[in-house]
Amino acid sequence: MNRKVTLVFPRELVGEPITYRLIKNYDLVVNILKAKIIPYKEGKLDIEISGEKDNLNRGINYLTGLGVKVKPLAQQIKWDKDKCVHCTACVALCPVGAFEVDRKERTVSFNEEKCIICGICALSCPYKAIEILF
Repeated sequence: MNRKVTLVFPRELVGEPITYRLIKNYDLVVNILKAKIIPYKEGKLDIEISGEKDNLNRGINYLTGLGVKVKPLAQQIKWDKDKCVHCTACVALCPVGAFEVDRKERTVSFNEEKCIICGICALSCPYKAIEILF
């Protein structure tokens, strides 16, 4: 099972090894998509968690028991193929290679699985073919 979630940490938990415990104690794979941690203030972590359903549920219960707010990842990138003119502005700026160019066909494609929803592509697209959905 696979879930993308946002974790919001209260300041007293910012220094705790929470992702380590998810991996070690619950046998989960944790992929950090985006993080904003301010020491002694707060933390926000967008992650993708993978593992067996029971382990995933136990891991989420562990987080909520600590006081971590767990929310479904509320953002998604929408790429409109019809608006795209394949200018490749997004390709060079994507930090994870979610946008790729088929050099033979001279077309851009989008791999949603690679996307970390950083939003750089949406800002860079001069044709508004990419938008962030909430």
